[in-house]
Amino acid sequence: MTTFVLVPGFWLGAWAWRPVTDALRAQGHEVYPLSLTGLGERAHLARPDTDLDVHVTDVVNLLRYEDLHDVVLVGHSYAGAVVTTAVADRMTDRIAQLVFVDTGPLPDGAANEDFNPPQERERHAAVVAEHGDGWRLPPPPWADLAAGAADVDDSVVALLSERSVAQPWATATTPVRLTGAWEKLPRLGVLSSFTAEQARGMAAAVPLFQHMAGDSWRYEELPTWHWPMLSRPAELAEILHRARPTG
Repeated sequence: MTTFVLVPGFWLGAWAWRPVTDALRAQGHEVYPLSLTGLGERAHLARPDTDLDVHVTDVVNLLRYEDLHDVVLVGHSYAGAVVTTAVADRMTDRIAQLVFVDTGPLPDGAANEDFNPPQERERHAAVVAEHGDGWRLPPPPWADLAAGAADVDDSVVALLSERSVAQPWATATTPVRLTGAWEKLPRLGVLSSFTAEQARGMAAAVPLFQHMAGDSWRYEELPTWHWPMLSRPAELAEILHRARPTG
């Protein structure tokens, strides 16, 4: 039996992990899907000062108060920064493996928004200012994003449209602060919108992706759109089950 902690990315809560959670529990694992502050059933707690540090504390407190050890800590998209920071300086001794779902760890001093080109950052800032009261990023048009994904059906779009909520924008602009302690942990990248070859190429060429290369990495490809927990949950759960530490 393995203990999994599942952390969602922008706009989503623990609900997005439900099919993966059910599949892993059916395999006998202990699974803790987490809604970060201001998201999912905790949407009412969102504030302008809800930032990356608040979300890191969410994960740290779950590990502490549930007394979790030997955890496989899974972060999707933005949550790659959350799980890396959560274990780097505070809880490394409780983590057996890090899993990055269609994402990777940020280098020290970088923020999630640094991944985007200047034009995209300007667009996000305008949306936050005009439609997010100056501190929230509304969810994207899910139907438009799903239009090119053959394995995303109308029920997934309807679920996302109903349950996704605006992301506190400070979470995207807070830089990570790392000591490097996390780098001793084994890590798995589950890649859905890019390939392992592309990940290694980006690691060699782009400083923001520098931590996506090295002997501590394994990669599994699960081609679909950026949210595989909703489009291919059974396959994602099977990857997590197979890749769990067994020693």
